[in-house]
Amino acid sequence: MTIHYSIEGNLIYVAMIMLAAGLVLSLLRKIKWLPAVVFGAFVILLAGWIRRWIVVGHLPMQTMFEIFLTLAMVLFPIGAISRRLPGIRNPMDYVGDVIIGLIILFPAGFVFSDRMQVLPPVLQSPLFGPHVLTYLLAYVLMAKAAMYATAGLIQKKSVGWQPPRQPQADEVDGRMYVEQSAYLLACLGFPLMCLGLMLGSVWGVFAWGDWWNWDPKELWSLACVLMYAFYFHWRGYFGQKFLRANCLLVILGFVFILITLLWVNFSHFFPGLHNYVG
Repeated sequence: MTIHYSIEGNLIYVAMIMLAAGLVLSLLRKIKWLPAVVFGAFVILLAGWIRRWIVVGHLPMQTMFEIFLTLAMVLFPIGAISRRLPGIRNPMDYVGDVIIGLIILFPAGFVFSDRMQVLPPVLQSPLFGPHVLTYLLAYVLMAKAAMYATAGLIQKKSVGWQPPRQPQADEVDGRMYVEQSAYLLACLGFPLMCLGLMLGSVWGVFAWGDWWNWDPKELWSLACVLMYAFYFHWRGYFGQKFLRANCLLVILGFVFILITLLWVNFSHFFPGLHNYVG
């Protein structure tokens, strides 16, 4: 475990303290304060992200420290946008953002080095920003979808929160709305994941001379797309008939993302063209 003494590192710790305070407030059922906590953490992380950009001279999305800083920073605006969608206006979604934010910030604050690195020639491309940022946005949406899917697994059959103008509320299983939220968020993240894969293929032509190089990162990125494609086909066919199976597939898709983001980058079992990430 490492402690960062940089300005960005200190801002991460401040944001973590704010989110931890938000978690305590949620346990005390003071949910009304969470929007302010979440917004304050976003402002702090945005300031750290901008400073990192100024110092390194390029978009701070190269090292794993920068990746997780960016993931945490974009989590909160994505949460604000997703909460405006019909079917996801759940006050408890703020609690989910607080928990996910703490989980994301922990590796940035205590695991990965905040040492700055020179951008290698292969990353000095106009596609660097769109390709990486598209994937990170997709990953955050899929993390929120997995959060709802987990809630769908552990929640007992009961009447839960639901969107307005929904008749016969007393006859509705609350788990259906949790699963529906996971589905909607996955629907938002999947096109971004496909776009990231396509942008990577175009970039591969300029960087390595081919659209597809059978690199482990490419293969696992494709596996993620196929996993979620299977989920959408499954749900399109069965609908909400098998709620637990739907939730498990969303969680399994996010496990594939974790393998792609972490294990493939660092494991000696997957040497490839993307192992410059550190």
